[in-house]
Amino acid sequence: MPLQDWIRPAVQEMAGYTPGEQPPPGVSIIKLNTNENPYPPPPEVMQAIRQAVGEALRRYPEPDSRSVREAAARAYGHDARGIVCGNGSDDLLALVLRMAVDSGETVASPDPSYTLYEPLTTIQGGRFQAVPWAENGHLPVEALAAVRAKVCLVARPNAPTGHTFPLDEVARLCRLTPGIVVLDEAYADFADDNGLALLPRHANLIVTRSFSKSLSLAGLRLGLAFMTPDLAETMHKVRDSYNLDRLAQAAAVAALDHLEAFQPAIEAIRRERKHLTSALRQRGFTVPDSQANFVLADVPSGPATGRDWLLALKNTGILVRHFGSDPRLDNRLRISIGTPEEMEHLIQTIDRLQSGPTFASET
Repeated sequence: MPLQDWIRPAVQEMAGYTPGEQPPPGVSIIKLNTNENPYPPPPEVMQAIRQAVGEALRRYPEPDSRSVREAAARAYGHDARGIVCGNGSDDLLALVLRMAVDSGETVASPDPSYTLYEPLTTIQGGRFQAVPWAENGHLPVEALAAVRAKVCLVARPNAPTGHTFPLDEVARLCRLTPGIVVLDEAYADFADDNGLALLPRHANLIVTRSFSKSLSLAGLRLGLAFMTPDLAETMHKVRDSYNLDRLAQAAAVAALDHLEAFQPAIEAIRRERKHLTSALRQRGFTVPDSQANFVLADVPSGPATGRDWLLALKNTGILVRHFGSDPRLDNRLRISIGTPEEMEHLIQTIDRLQSGPTFASET
C-alpha cells in the first residue's frame, strides 16, 4: 500500500515546523539561532537534578506534576489548581488545541508570529487564520475577534519581532472573542511587564511560560500554563500521562523556588540586547527595539541578502536564524543574545564581512 494511503491528507500537505539548526556534539560554534540562555542554570538547580538521579528513576514521576504546580503557585501567586505543566510550552499549546479545536474549526494569530502555530493547528485538523498586525505592531484586536476563532494564539513579546503591545489590548481581545485567548509569554522575563495579572478578570485567558529562555533549561523541556481551575481540570483530560519526567520536575521545583538566582543572567541579557541593537544600527542594520532575548535585524542595503549573511556568518562559526520561507522576513536575521564575549565576536565578524567585496554597501 502506498505511503499516501496511510497518512492523513492534511499531514501530507502541511509544511512541518523547522527548528533552528543544532550543531553536532563537539563542534565549536557560537550559537545565536534558537534563543537559548547563554548562561547555565544556578547551582541550586544543578544540585536538584543531581539528587534526582538515582534508584527512584525506575518509578514513574508524579502524573500531574503536583510539586511543580505547587512551586509555581508559590512563585507566581496563582492557584495551583489552575496550573498545568507541559513538556515545554509548545506541548501546552498543542494541549490547548487538542482540548478546544474540532476538525475544521479556526485558530487565529497575528502575523507574522511563531511559526509553530500553523503546524499545530493543521495537525489538530483545524484551520489557521493569520491576521496582520495593526499599525506600529499593535494587536489587531477587532480583526482577530471578527474571525470568531475557537482559539487565538498571541505571543508577547512576539516572535520573531521581539516587540510587545499594551496589555489592555489583550484584555479587550478576551472580552470580544468568543473563544480562548492564549497569551504565549515564552520571553516575558526579558520584557518590562507581563500578563499574569489579567487572569483573575478573564476566564477565557490562558498564559503560557517556558523554562527554555530565561530559566536556562531548554534541554529539559519544561513549560507552565496558568488559567482558571475549571479550565485546567479540563486540560488535564487531554494531557499525556506522566508528561514531565522526574529530572524535569526536580529541576522545575528548584528553579521556581530560586527565581531570584536567575535575575543576574536576565539583566545581563537585557544589557547585551541594548548594546547589540546600538552596534548593529551603527553598521547599517535596521533593528527595531526588542523586549525578548533576541533582535530581528534588517541587513544593510547592498548586494548581500539575508541568506548571504546567514551563510557567511555560519562559515565563520556563528549561527543565526533566517526565515527565508517568508518574503517579508527574507532580508532579516534573528540574532539571539549571547554573552558579552560572543556579542563582541559577532560584531567584529560583521566588521570583517562588511569590509570585504561581497558585503560592501552600494554607493
